[in-house]
Amino acid sequence: MERKPSPDGVAAAAKRVARHVVRTPLIATQSEGRSFLVKAECLQEGGSFKLRGATNRLLLMSTEERARGVVAFSSGNHAGGIAIAARRLGIEAVIVMPADTPAVKAERVSAEGARIVTYDRATESREEIAAALACERGATLVPSFDDVDIIEGQGSVGVEIVEQLRDPPGRIWVPCGGGGLSAGIALACPGAEIITVEPDGWDDMGRSLACGAIVSVADNAPSTRCDALQTKLVSPLTFEVLRAAGARGLAVSEAEVAAAMAWAVRNLKLVVEPGGAVALAAILAGRTEPTRHGDVVVLSGGNVDPALLASVLGG
Repeated sequence: MERKPSPDGVAAAAKRVARHVVRTPLIATQSEGRSFLVKAECLQEGGSFKLRGATNRLLLMSTEERARGVVAFSSGNHAGGIAIAARRLGIEAVIVMPADTPAVKAERVSAEGARIVTYDRATESREEIAAALACERGATLVPSFDDVDIIEGQGSVGVEIVEQLRDPPGRIWVPCGGGGLSAGIALACPGAEIITVEPDGWDDMGRSLACGAIVSVADNAPSTRCDALQTKLVSPLTFEVLRAAGARGLAVSEAEVAAAMAWAVRNLKLVVEPGGAVALAAILAGRTEPTRHGDVVVLSGGNVDPALLASVLGG
């Protein structure tokens, strides 16, 4: 029987990766009288939560698999996580990245020693390119979210949240691309209400949860600064976990995302990339009433080009 991500798997992954990742802080803050906590994964090594899943997946590889290397595809943060984990374990890594990937992300991947193969996200399939490279090299293909070990590794964020709180969290707001982070957190925090947040027009997880079946992003989806969340079709693995957890989705505008990025710098002294700021954007916009059991907002990444950040801060 095919293995599915599970709470026990998340607990085991959290123990496995604990000494390889930063235990990021849970910071109390408030906006317009509403108190909430932020889980600052933008402070994770590599600048995002992706190191957690990548580390868990690569640690579980056999000696023979490690010798053949890994191939991954990513707009940047998964690439960074794989590159760091691969360097630490002495594994050769090839990463398929969009040609328009923010420079700060591509430079970090190269600095970690991984080889980058670029593609045009409008006309080429990253999945097909990565699969061909893996086949050619006999390497292991490591997807960014459609993988049990990746999902369970990302769930270590939720394990930390539970350990850092006196009481179980009431509601957790999570940026969502393919759903690996939100699904992992849902497994780690079974009593919490999970809200996935995506950019307008790219809210396929939210729409999938609302209608009870997986739907894709429209071909004419609007442009977005949230490059980390430009996933056109979510995974059955992540969708089923979130549906079983009763999760629901919200979408935020580009203006709301920019406002959240600026708010994070001015109020928390934290740099958050557009995709990493969507959950914060939703709570700042007052999309739901506060829960008396407490809101936790995940800031999932901080890899933003300085010019874009300066533009956002300049209004």
